[in-house]
Parts: sequence; structure tokens; C-alpha cells
Amino acid sequence: MKVYCKQPFQAEQFDGSSKMVDKYELIDTGIILGTHSSPELYLTGSGKVDVGDWIATGVNGERWLITDEVFKQKYKELPVIPENVAYIIKQAKKGDYKLGWVFNATYLGLWRVSVGNWIRTHADTVARAWLDGYVVEKDK
Repeated sequence: MKVYCKQPFQAEQFDGSSKMVDKYELIDTGIILGTHSSPELYLTGSGKVDVGDWIATGVNGERWLITDEVFKQKYKELPVIPENVAYIIKQAKKGDYKLGWVFNATYLGLWRVSVGNWIRTHADTVARAWLDGYVVEKDK
């Protein structure tokens, strides 16, 4: 059996707000039935949306629902890394270097001490960022 990686997507947890109902064009069954507003909302093609569910949006704009329980079991947020570490990853990949080279360069002291220390103490995060992508840490 072959196993494939999932394509990237964005997800937002539904909070029940009118803003999110409008954003995701959720269908209010009360309006359809002529009873004005009801507590039941539906995402076209995916079913009933409950507060706490996740609305996922794929790379082509397609949307689907994921229950909170399933979401927490299957998905993790992208790691958050400092801008200088993101730069190293980007440049290393651009130069066709491997992740091992980044770690080796770190231990050889090729980076500024603060960057090297961060990479050494967050090696798992750097590896996940290399493989899965990352979010650059916002300035404090």
C-alpha cells in the first residue's frame, strides 16, 4: 500500500457568528422553510455545521467540514519559527542543500550564536518546518 501526503489547506473553527455564516455562505434552513432563522446551518455539499466544527478550505477553494474531535486527532498547526531561521531554510532549499547540512552547519558554528542555539534547541521544530512548511514568528 502506498501512502500519500495530504495537500495543504487552511481551517477555521466555526464560532457561530453571523460574520462566519456570511463568510462561508452557510445555508440557514429556517430561511428555506420560511421560518426566518433556525439554529441549523449547513455548508453546501458537506452537511450540518455545529459550533466548534472546523471549516477547511483547500488550495482550489473547495470547502469541507471536520469535526473538532477529528481535527484535534489528525492535524497540527504549522510550526512557528523566527524570521532568521526561516531565511536559512529558504536559502538552503534554494541552494539544493539537505536538512542535514543545516544541522551540520549549526553544530559547526556557521550561524550567529543566537540562531545556532535556537536551531539546536528546537531541532524537531526545524525538521517539521523543513518538511511541512512554517509560519514566521511575528515581531514582539
